[in-house]
Amino acid sequence: MKITGAVLFAAALMLSSAPAHAVVLDLSTMTCKQFIEGGPDEIKMVLTWMDGWYKGDSDEAIIDTDVFIENAKKFGTYCAKNPTISIVNAAEEILGK
Repeated sequence: MKITGAVLFAAALMLSSAPAHAVVLDLSTMTCKQFIEGGPDEIKMVLTWMDGWYKGDSDEAIIDTDVFIENAKKFGTYCAKNPTISIVNAAEEILGK
């Protein structure tokens, strides 16, 4: 019974921090301008997705916050200079191996 209560409590905590409305983000068509104009939650989600996507399956499941922040700054600077480019192309330019 304790485990069920703990699971329900954890689920309630996660849902309480969820956005009030669902948003569908099509990252394949999002431009740098749309990214920059997005809200803080949207920007964080995109940056986190890019970090995981470009690490690939072979990298360890570790987030190095220094590297993450540095890449986010590079991405933001690139997008500010290139607002019409898709974020996928911008990510490839900044994070592609």
